Amino acid sequence: MNNLFQPHLIWEYLPDVLSALPTTLLLTLVSTIIGVIVGAGIAFVKMEDTPIFKQIAVVFTSFIRGTPILIQMFLVYYGLPMFLGYVGINTDDVSPLIYLFITYGLNMAAFLSEIIRAALESVPASQREAALTSGYTKRQMYFKIIFPQAVIIAVPSFATMVISLLQDTSLAFTIGVLDVVGKAKALGTATFHTVEAYISAMIIFVILSFILERFFRWIEKRSNFTSRKTAILANNPVIPVIETPKTT
Repeated sequence: MNNLFQPHLIWEYLPDVLSALPTTLLLTLVSTIIGVIVGAGIAFVKMEDTPIFKQIAVVFTSFIRGTPILIQMFLVYYGLPMFLGYVGINTDDVSPLIYLFITYGLNMAAFLSEIIRAALESVPASQREAALTSGYTKRQMYFKIIFPQAVIIAVPSFATMVISLLQDTSLAFTIGVLDVVGKAKALGTATFHTVEAYISAMIIFVILSFILERFFRWIEKRSNFTSRKTAILANNPVIPVIETPKTT
């Protein structure tokens, strides 16, 4: 009888599974930050057309985008300590979470680099030329003109990648990290009610994905509103009214 499906256990397991939520959120947040920083660097390398670095960036993105993230995780978790051991670096005390940060961060970087590059290239070239002609440095051109417009374009694709990353963190338990799925697996193994435990984890992921989707949709609407307002003000500048003195 204990092996039969018992729906009430879903809600009983939910608090225990929720206790591992900070690990999942931390993994998503740190990996996203790494992905944005490294991905932006890769995008710049490709756009500036630096011969050697561009080829390295192309090979890196092709490898990451063409292999399952589980294989990348095992390569980093087992391969990186082996490589560092050859050069005399001891990694016995390194937390498995660090390897996950590296894996998910680099995975995000490969995909975000294409999103960032496409967003940057979608800004009309005439604006770049006008900025440089007006005396802007290349750094000022990117930060004051290109980036604000590219961010608005990249928000929908970026949101999809973050939600996908959140769901991909469910593989973290394969190297011993007790995230939401890892906690559900441990509960299921201990109680022989695996289905109920995994449904609890599923509920958490559905709610988190919904919250993230609504959050990014709000950002997208705000960004579009701000860009439209800026465009209207640019095309229709407010002309101050100067009162003429009355003559008597």
